[in-house]
Formats: sequence, C-alpha cells, structure tokens
Amino acid sequence: MPACHAGDRRFESGRVRQETSHPGLLLYDASMPREIPVSDGFPPSERTRVRRLPERGHYERDDIYPVVDAALTCTVAYLLNDRPHATATAHWRDGDRLYWHGSAASRFLKSVVGTEVSVSIHLTDGIVLARSGFDSSFNYRSATLFGTCEEITGAEKVAQLDAFVNKLIPGRAQELRASTEQELKATTMLGMTITEASGKIRTGGVHGNPDDAQENIWAGVLEVNTYYGALHPDEETPVITEPSANLLGLTGKKL
Repeated sequence: MPACHAGDRRFESGRVRQETSHPGLLLYDASMPREIPVSDGFPPSERTRVRRLPERGHYERDDIYPVVDAALTCTVAYLLNDRPHATATAHWRDGDRLYWHGSAASRFLKSVVGTEVSVSIHLTDGIVLARSGFDSSFNYRSATLFGTCEEITGAEKVAQLDAFVNKLIPGRAQELRASTEQELKATTMLGMTITEASGKIRTGGVHGNPDDAQENIWAGVLEVNTYYGALHPDEETPVITEPSANLLGLTGKKL
C-alpha cells in the first residue's frame, strides 16, 4: 500500500496522541478491529491489512478490481536467486485471474513460474494542495495482490492474448489477423489466481492544520487524469485504410 503523507496521519483521522518521551511528536493510533467483515472479497491477512489510515482500506472485489482494471501496468515483485526484484509489466484480469506476458527469452518470466509473487498497482487521481507541504497529499487508488504464477498455454493463451488487446482497445482483437504459431511460441504468458488482495483509496479535499486557515495561499485539489490522445498513422508502412469508428471514438476519452 502506498505510504501516506505525515500530514494525513496527523490531522485526517483525529486519532492522535502526544508522545510523552519526545515532546512535540505526534503518533497515529489506528483503530484496528480484529475482524473486518468482507462479503465478497478477500479477508485481510497480516500482510494485506491496511494499517495506516485503515478507514481507506478496501477488501471487497467490487472495490479492488476496478483499480486493477483501470491501470494499464503493474509492478510484479519476486525473488530471483534469493534477491528481491521488481518488474513493471502490462497486465489484465479475467475474474479472479491476473495475467501478463512477455518474450519467451525473458529471465523474469521463466524465474517466477511456480512461485508466489506480489503485484502492486497505483493510480494518481489528484494532487492535494494544502497550505503547507506537510499537509499536502495525493488522491489515489491502489491495490496489492498475491498469487502463485503458472505458465499459460494452449487455447487459454490464445484467448487471453485477445483479452489483453481488447483491454487496451475494446474490440481491437476482432479487427486483427490471428497470431501465427511462431508468434505464440515467442510469447510467454503467465497467470495467477488472486488469493489475497487489498486496496487503499484516498478521495476528497484538504485536511490541513486549522491553524493555517488564515494563510494567504490557495488550497484545494489539482486533478490528474489520463486520456486517449490523437491517432498518428504508421510512418514506415503506408496505411491503406482509415481508423475504425471504434478507434476514432476513443480520442479524448478518459482511461
């Protein structure tokens, strides 16, 4: 889960205590219920439970999966030769399954088959501009997922490659030629069943120090968004047709 700014901990929750051994130091006391009810999701474990600002924690599929689906890329953390590594990659989801792919020569893809990995996803929705740097923050959506990797082959591999293309551009897979056998051999696909997961989401405005109310400075939220931009035709091989209506309809839309 992303670390929250110190200002979030100090002022947003109201659960603050004075540290007697260090005058002036404020510590955050999170209310941590032993059991968090989950109706259709992932009951929090010791490694997925949100401890800092737990009210921002989410464990239901309906809250976590939209974050997973909105992101184009994720970071997969794993051990290689007993040393930690993290690799950024494109991903997509089908039910409780998460997929990613790459070159058949990839050391990363070969090394994680049969091992448990941690996948992290983060989206920034806004910069929260307080009247001090200390109280400034972000609006964000994030998710952390755990599962054991397996190599995907055969009909599932073909179907999921189409699913990946359609995640990026809805309907695009149906417009493309089919992958050749050589292309499929050159591609390794991994998948995992999501066994543990949690999300952390911040929305809203400034939660600053009330003593700063008279500071002569603007405060609020600067939105951060990602949009589909203009289409630029292939410059190496002449394009012999116009973009589909599906592609043209994406221009200017928010991802």
